[in-house]
Parts: sequence; C-alpha cells; structure tokens
Amino acid sequence: MKPLTSDRAESIRDVAILGDFLLLNFSMLAVYFLLKMVNVPAVAFPFKTYLVVSNLCYVPCISIFKVILHYRIVRPEQIVGRLLGTVTLHIVVFLTALALIKVGNFSRIYLLSFYLLFLPLLVGWRLTLRHIVKLVRKHGKNVRTVVLVGGGDNMAELYQVLSDVTYGYRVKKVFFAKDGVEGDTLSESFCRAEMQRLKEWLSENEVQELYCGLSAVYKDDILSIIRYCENNLIRFYSVPSLRNYVKRQLQLTLLGDVPVLSIRCEPLQKPMNRWMKRCFDLLCSSLFLITVFPILYIVVGTIIKITSPGPVFFKQDRNGENGEIFQCYKFRSMKVNKDSDKIQATKNDPRKTKFGNFLRKSNLDEMPQFINVFKGEMSLVGPRPHMLKHTEEYSQLVDKYMMRHLVKPGITGWAQVTGFRGETKKVSQMEGRVKRDLWYIENWTFLLDLRIMVMTVVNMFRGEKNAY
Repeated sequence: MKPLTSDRAESIRDVAILGDFLLLNFSMLAVYFLLKMVNVPAVAFPFKTYLVVSNLCYVPCISIFKVILHYRIVRPEQIVGRLLGTVTLHIVVFLTALALIKVGNFSRIYLLSFYLLFLPLLVGWRLTLRHIVKLVRKHGKNVRTVVLVGGGDNMAELYQVLSDVTYGYRVKKVFFAKDGVEGDTLSESFCRAEMQRLKEWLSENEVQELYCGLSAVYKDDILSIIRYCENNLIRFYSVPSLRNYVKRQLQLTLLGDVPVLSIRCEPLQKPMNRWMKRCFDLLCSSLFLITVFPILYIVVGTIIKITSPGPVFFKQDRNGENGEIFQCYKFRSMKVNKDSDKIQATKNDPRKTKFGNFLRKSNLDEMPQFINVFKGEMSLVGPRPHMLKHTEEYSQLVDKYMMRHLVKPGITGWAQVTGFRGETKKVSQMEGRVKRDLWYIENWTFLLDLRIMVMTVVNMFRGEKNAY
C-alpha cells in the first residue's frame, strides 16, 4: 500500500488562528489611530499594554471554543456561534486581566469600538476561509478517500452525503452493493469472496477511511476488516443500524469495557457548563436581591397588603430538576383561594386582584423567584416549573413531558419567549411548550441564555397577550 498523504486539516486550523490574531491586532491598531485622528481624549491609556494583554487573553479563548471550520461537515451558524462565544469570553478575560494588573483609565469608547470592528471582521474572515476550503475540496484538493462496506438504506444515505464534493470526501468504492455498482441501492448480500476482493482492492489502492455498515451477524468478518485497517493506516468507522428508530446526534460512552450510545446529548451534563450557568445565576440573583428586590418588595408588598388580605408571597410546590419538589415563590396576585394548586389562571379569572393583574402582565409577580435561583432550586433560564397536578396530568398525555426535568426550571425559558407562555387550554399547546423545552435542553449555550433573557425583557416592555 502507498503511504497516505495528509489532508492538511491542521494547516487549515492554523491559518484560521493566524488570521484571527492578525485581525485582532489590526482592529486594535485601526481603532487606536482612528480615535487619535478625530481627537478623542479616550485614547489616553497605555496602548501597548492593551495590545499585549489582548493577544495573551485570546489564547485561552480560542483554546476553549476551538476552530471548527476545517471539519468536513459543519454549518455556518456553528462557526458563528463559536466565534460569538470566543469574543464574549475574550471580553470577560480581557477586562478582568486589565483590572488585575491595575490598568487605569479604562477606555470604554476604545473597547466598544474595537469589539464592534473585530467581531464582524472575524466572522467575515472565518466564513470566507470556510468558503475557500469548500472550493479547494470541490476541485479535488484536501480530499479524503473513502470506501463503504455494507448495505441497506443507512449506507445508501451515507453514500449520498459523502458524495457532496464540498465536504472533501471521495468515495472510491462500495463493496457488497447490489450488482457491485457504486450508487446502486445497497443490500446485505455478503460472501467470503467479497471479503477477499475487498482486501485485495485495499492493498492496491490508497484509502484513508473505511465505513462499515455490516450487521453484527458478520462479527468475525468485521473484526477481520478492523485488523486489516489498523495494520494498513486506514481509519475504520462503524455505522450502527439505528436509522429506523433514531436520527439525531448520539454520544458514545464506556461503562467498563462496554460501549454505550446515549440518544440524547445534553450540554448541561458537562460539569463546566453547569458550573458556568450556576455562577451566572448566583451572580445575577445576588445582585438583584441586594439592590432592586428590597425596594420592589417594600413597594409591591405594601400595595398587596392594602388591596387584598393575605400574605405578600404566594408559595406553591412545583417540580424541579429530576422531578424534585420545591417551593416556588411569587408575589401574590390572587385572592387567597383553595383552588390555587389545581386550576391555572385564566384571562378573566375572578380570583385575580386588580393589582395582581398588573403584576402578571408586567411579569413582576415572578421576581421573588430570584430567591429560588439563589438557593439553587431554579435557574434564570430553563423550562418553566409546573404545579404538581399539571405534572401528573400532562406526563400521561404528552410524550417526553418528563424530560423537561433533566435541568433546573427557569424564571423564563425558550418556550415562553417563542409564544408558549401562560394558560394551556389544549394538549397541543403543552406539546408545543415541551417541544421547545427539549430543544433548549439539547441546544443549550450560554449565549442562548443571554438571548432568551433579552427577549424576555423586550416582551415585558412590549406586552404579551398571554400574560394573564
């Protein structure tokens, strides 16, 4: 077999990182001289220190969020999402570093101008480079040669995917296909002669990757193919027959020496993500509780006491993470009644007080839940917690309803800012809410939380028809 040539994926990554640093320094210099030209006094700071510290701070940021544009199959929004995370982290690390080394005269104008220039340039650079990489692969460069072994719809679909030339794959041969023709409908036909033909062909051709979709019935033959690949510098990939009952990203883990596939990948299963989300919750809830909340409590609490007899807070048992029960706090918006744990609030609910109606429309009734966030029972963003009766009912009616409890419930959530807030008159409304809650759980990012929080604030001022 001929020695394999490199596909230069690392070179693409290195070019991307080098371009990042060039743009970072260009942006800092350009903004500095531009502000100096227009006589902005905000440039009176140690620029060389800014420049050095900024470059050093970018190293851990790019290491954490990584470069992914050289991946064979990657969507533009995934690249942009990584860049937003990188720049956001750089802002935090850069400002923290400047504070630690006690650089005086923070220039807000300079920093704002720098990031407003750097981020668009960075996004444009990465997407342009990604386009160039796809063009290069389309013209036969930076290509990985591939062989498919096996049959069935799963392998047929994989063949179609790998046939997209912009991904940088070249399917050189398909073995065990019907009639032995590439691209035909694949079958599970198999014979010893085909195995021998496969090995002979591999020994005469340069191949980098082999994808095997044979069923477990052919265990001995699969092991033989694996041994051959590992002894001949060919990367072996197994294609499991899961297509008929699950089509999503799976996560492989080992329990002892036994490989196990998880059908649901949750970003918040990672300790670092949970730690980051908890730190943000703790910081925001602490600041709110020692600044705004005392004043809010005095004003709102006084009005509640004057307008309606009863406590200031309404406490209700609700299901939290892993289904655990906790007491959820709200400013009381209804008259004290025996149905509060059984019946949802409706549009013209006679139980609501006039001031309570205002509290609900403005979302101010939810503010005491910052106490739940501080205690660790809730998060700022997550699926909204439901009363116990509703959890019991809807868990029987709505598929995957209980999966909402894989994470902490939130004061606001993706379902609430996308039109599924308030009363659920029909099961289909709860199904829509659950679908969005599960999407949030599977696609969580710190930036998504920030986006939901901004959308919540905007909705508060704009008003929502379902806020009652």
